[in-house]
Amino acid sequence: MDDKITYDDVKEYESIFKMAPSFLLERFARKNTNFVSKFQSQIQSHLNNLNQDQKDKLDLILRTDVLTLQHIMHEAYLKSKIKQYKILANPKYRQFVESNLAELRKMIE
Repeated sequence: MDDKITYDDVKEYESIFKMAPSFLLERFARKNTNFVSKFQSQIQSHLNNLNQDQKDKLDLILRTDVLTLQHIMHEAYLKSKIKQYKILANPKYRQFVESNLAELRKMIE
């Protein structure tokens, strides 16, 4: 497996990123709210259904530094026009992304 994440890796988890409508995700990001805890049961259900390859890709995403991840989110937005990617790519929401990735890591451990 390649150690560099791509848009395709992120796209595989699009359902998680789109769990909240874009206006709600933006509100969570603006207030630096714990998104993962609000959607914990849905996220856990999704995580329970991952095969090993998907788990490995998710691990790679979770280990990627936030700057790189936000760059890929920007690329994902340009390709898909999904507003949630645009929100997650916004540099002013870096702390929101970092803290929610940390919460995801806790769920997986």
